Amino acid sequence: MGNKIKIRHFSFLIFVVWTGIAVNTKPPEVKISNGLLTAHLYLPDPETGYYRASRFDWSGVISSLQFDGHEYFGQWFEKYDPKINDAIMGPVDEFGPLGYEEADPGETFIKIGVGGLRKVEEDGYRFMFTYDITNPGKWTVTPYKDRVEFTHNLQDETGYGYQYTKTVKLVNGKPKMLLTYSLKNTGKKPINTTAYNHHFFVLDGEPTGPDIKFTFPYHITAPDQGDGITRGFGTLANIKGGEIRFERSLFKGEQVYSSGLRGFGRGAADHQFSLENSKTGAGVMVKGDRPLEKLVFWANPSAYCAEPYIRIKLLPGETVYYQNEYTFYSFEPGKN
Repeated sequence: MGNKIKIRHFSFLIFVVWTGIAVNTKPPEVKISNGLLTAHLYLPDPETGYYRASRFDWSGVISSLQFDGHEYFGQWFEKYDPKINDAIMGPVDEFGPLGYEEADPGETFIKIGVGGLRKVEEDGYRFMFTYDITNPGKWTVTPYKDRVEFTHNLQDETGYGYQYTKTVKLVNGKPKMLLTYSLKNTGKKPINTTAYNHHFFVLDGEPTGPDIKFTFPYHITAPDQGDGITRGFGTLANIKGGEIRFERSLFKGEQVYSSGLRGFGRGAADHQFSLENSKTGAGVMVKGDRPLEKLVFWANPSAYCAEPYIRIKLLPGETVYYQNEYTFYSFEPGKN
């Protein structure tokens, strides 16, 4: 088995077997490498896991990924607490809630990759609110030298059920990372949700500013300027053709945001973008293999993100497979 680790959750009991490694109360984590890329990942655990909130999928939390002397992720937030919904790092996924509208306060709704959550008295779902977890499901995590496989099984009294598998793999001989997904509907109710990756890029620890550039393979626009749906474009950041650049460094409390950039087509070929830091020469290209439903953009003073959304619809018994590909590269600084 070598350095293989198995972690299984049965209800609230956790059984951990580390081959040759002592167990402690620090968040469980693992390092993987393909010789070109090295990544550190936190592993899901309802008692000691780094992330235990209710917004993001608990799997694939990458605290560090290094290539050719460059760092692509890291802590971008000031305050850490495992129950803060945004206290998370790396290319992390979020699914839309299932069964929220039909649940009464005190009853359960579902977030894939998290579990069953208790609804509270409120006007609508709040992604920044940390809901109590009523059903954590069962996690199985299997790390290897160059990849980590995460599987979350959930069967809930609401009638929803799923088997969700996510693999973070560093491709042999290439500066490339694959996030591969499968989601099977094992419940009695259909699944109709969105999925997206927030990314939370922090290239070489550099703050958001003029050295950071996003490039898309089509001309983009950010509609609805000034009505709360789009903020900061035309002042803090500008769009030119298929590029987004920042006019200056962002100050504390400032954000650039669009709830839906426009310009992409219906095919999967438009599910891609590149990000570069001209000061340090770090770059990454991101590609997905499914058509976009929408494209959100967000940046604060320390992190910058394009958030590509896809739609997932599954009848009971059906399975969907999809993938995101990250190609990391470096270039001569100042050539951005």
